[in-house]
Amino acid sequence: MAVHHAWSADDIGDQTGRRVVITGGNGGLGSITARVLAEKGASVVLACRDLVKAAEVADSIDGDVTVAELDLADLASIGAYAHQQGQFDVLINNAGLMNTPFRRTVDGFEMQFGVNHLGHFALTALLMDRIGDRVVTLSSIAHAHTPKLWINDLNYDGRPYQRNLAYAQSKLANLMFARELERRLMAAGSPVRSYGVHPGVSGTDLFARTETFFDRVGVFGARVVGHEPVKAAESSLFAATENVDPTVFWGPTGLLIQSRGPVRAARSTALSQSKAMWARLWAKSEAMTGIKFVIPQADQGMDVKGGDHVANA
Repeated sequence: MAVHHAWSADDIGDQTGRRVVITGGNGGLGSITARVLAEKGASVVLACRDLVKAAEVADSIDGDVTVAELDLADLASIGAYAHQQGQFDVLINNAGLMNTPFRRTVDGFEMQFGVNHLGHFALTALLMDRIGDRVVTLSSIAHAHTPKLWINDLNYDGRPYQRNLAYAQSKLANLMFARELERRLMAAGSPVRSYGVHPGVSGTDLFARTETFFDRVGVFGARVVGHEPVKAAESSLFAATENVDPTVFWGPTGLLIQSRGPVRAARSTALSQSKAMWARLWAKSEAMTGIKFVIPQADQGMDVKGGDHVANA
């Protein structure tokens, strides 16, 4: 599909028969994504840590929406969730933390990198044999806000913690992961595709978790330079439903910082395009999580549902 007009959620076709898992769908962009897909006929699973909020979101949506417990800061929780999840079509790696104080996950990872990247890496690996159509991973324009990927100290074991750089590193990792996953899927002849997207900037509660004064002004500032959450969610919805080039970084391109506007082919840094770094990050992620990420071969009979697949570009 070539994008020549300002795509919107109104362009989404009937999603009846498609099954979608969304991480962090208990609020923000995830809840909007869930609502739109359910209203279009999809069956949606909100895989969340906060089951109370997730249940409130599910109950507010007119459609097939269920809730499952998933804590991306705990590999045991990820494994437990993956064990009970059946075949489905689309995984949307949406959950995330931004600019939080220094903390570690249950397994000892720096929290932002642990949740945003390693948690989703582990989840996708454990679900890979049950994903029939595609994986959508949310990165950010903040992937460009770090000068490097500290591949030998991703966990902040030997350097001072800088919350903004930690966030940027995790979002760079998200984009590298999406691209390396797509490369490996293509090499395996798999019909499954992997997309990396960014939502631009939007005044969601993601901007109110720093536990600093920034919480009071972050949402306001995001509203000034960004766009409404319903528009920001369109990047995920676009990648989840349209047959477009998976090697493109999809997201808004408005203003110099790409903070708002319709979904287009967005810019990304040269670092994010380094195939050598994709491979190194992949190997490090396997080592840190202890999970061997196996890509099913095309002849393994993957259960693919939900209509036409994304054309290989």
